[in-house]
Amino acid sequence: MNLAIMGAIEQGLIFGLLALGVYLTFRILNVPDLTVDGSFALGGAVSAVLIIDGMSPILATLIAFVIGGLAGAFTGILHTKGKINALLAGILTMIALYSVNLRIMGKSNLPLLREETLVTQIKSLGIPDLAVGGITLLTGTAMMFIVIVLIIKLLIDWFLHTDVGQDLRATGDNPKMIRSFGVNTDTTTIIGLTLSNGLVAVSGAWLAQYQGFADVGMGIGMIVIGLASVIVGEVLFGSSSIFRVTLAVICGSIVYRLVIALALRAGLDPSDMKLITALIVIVALTVPTFAQGIWRKQAVRSAKGGQ
Repeated sequence: MNLAIMGAIEQGLIFGLLALGVYLTFRILNVPDLTVDGSFALGGAVSAVLIIDGMSPILATLIAFVIGGLAGAFTGILHTKGKINALLAGILTMIALYSVNLRIMGKSNLPLLREETLVTQIKSLGIPDLAVGGITLLTGTAMMFIVIVLIIKLLIDWFLHTDVGQDLRATGDNPKMIRSFGVNTDTTTIIGLTLSNGLVAVSGAWLAQYQGFADVGMGIGMIVIGLASVIVGEVLFGSSSIFRVTLAVICGSIVYRLVIALALRAGLDPSDMKLITALIVIVALTVPTFAQGIWRKQAVRSAKGGQ
């Protein structure tokens, strides 16, 4: 398989964690959280600094999860306790995190090319590629990425079926109703934002280790990429259950990266990627609406014809 396509699949799996985080706030909590752009870079910055200082890549990534979660909790506190609009609270945290990330890194870019990372550890395992008829379908690295992402996906599925997870889902669906049962929706909102940005930070930490550097601007536009992955996944693969929709957003992330890779391969300028992302989201949002409208018109015509 073409190296560009294989790289797109691997990146799609990494961004799948970002998509899961965005799904938790965008769909479960029904909160537009722009903290994502800051917490993604925060995860990359924290993991890069710790790895350069000699820490295990796995432990560095786990700490990035915790720090990213704290950023999400800060947004949640601004929104619930400070009574700041959720969108504005996310923007404020995102802006603050730019300076925080610069402080953590000490400069705008940190290289990791000579450091031991999660990716180098996975490659050192020597997992054979999956090939059929001499054609490589998946590299050993990609298969390990799939295993890691699926484990995290299953943990999220399990959490959303616990009492706290169900409270979280109810908070997004009908906060007034769940408050009538004695549930503190402020707490569930903070928990949701914490978990979401923790996952986003892990995605940022993993991408930094994958591409070999962390950059203070690496989080710019991540909320759009996350939303694109969620929407494309739901449209293409459905959202009838928690298990299905979490798998769908991961697959949506892979499809998104494949579309980007194919667009670049077709000769489009890399500077047009933001435009392509916007078009992908627009198509994913409008096509189902038009299709549903056409189906309804056909159903009305059929009903009139049968009378």
